[in-house]
Formats: sequence, structure tokens, C-alpha cells
Amino acid sequence: MPSYPPTFADQVVAQPARDQFEAFLDEHRDALNGCLDGLTEQQARRSLVASRTTLLGLVKHVTFVEKVWFDEAVTCRSRAEIGIPATPDESFILTDDDTIATVRRAHREACEASRRATASLGLDDVLPGNRRGPLPLRWVYLHVLRELAQHCGHADILREQLVDG
Repeated sequence: MPSYPPTFADQVVAQPARDQFEAFLDEHRDALNGCLDGLTEQQARRSLVASRTTLLGLVKHVTFVEKVWFDEAVTCRSRAEIGIPATPDESFILTDDDTIATVRRAHREACEASRRATASLGLDDVLPGNRRGPLPLRWVYLHVLRELAQHCGHADILREQLVDG
């Protein structure tokens, strides 16, 4: 049986479910933020697929995801009030002001805001502001984890094409 290096999530295996969810979320958040490590601005913006997906765009998109699920869904504020695009596709669009530093900072700030927004909530507490209707925090954590994991895979492939290709 192969031996794998321990991860942050491995440290919470015996902890309550809430701690496990948060550890896995943070591990994937960190991985996405880290996908920009060592890249030039040009590499981070480079389009390697037919969609708008770039490494910088992925991190900008997951910042949008944090705000949709942990601001809009918790507070019931509109996307316009929050200052985010109306659709997920628009969240990948990069402006001239988007740099590795600014996008990473916005992502870290959004993740911290997400942690604060859910700190007093239980896993079965219902978030009223999602467009699908009220959803329990447990479901939201699982959904966001699924989305982050998917985007980590995208980032791995894009980095491989940029750095190793």
C-alpha cells in the first residue's frame, strides 16, 4: 500500500463533521489560490482552452463562488449589492486591473468573509438567500467543496500545460 504525505484534512479525521468540512474547504481554497504560485502575469492569463477558463480567471471565479454561497445565500443581498457578476460565466472575465496579486487578495478576503459568515451557524441551519431556495449549510459546504475540487482539477491541467508543456 503506498504511503501518502499527510494533509491538513488528515489532521481532522477524528474531529466533528463541521471541522472536517471546513478543513477540506480550506485545503481546496488554498490549492486554488496556490495555482498561481510562480507564474508570470502572462502565464496566469493565458487561454489554453476554448472557454474563458484561465488560471487567473479560475481564482477570480472561485472568489465569486465564495460570495454567492456565503454572502448572497446567508444575507439575501443581491449580486449587484455584493458587487459580483450576475452569472458564473461572467465571473471568469478578467479586466486590466486584475493581477495575480489583486485576484489572490480578493480570493483570500472572500474566504475569510465566508468563514466569518458561517462561524455562528450549525450544519443544519438553513441559508435563505440562494436562488434554488433555502438550503442547509451542510449541503452548501458539500456543493462548494465539489465545485472547488472540480476547479482544482482544471487548475492542475492548466498548470501542467503552462509549466511542463
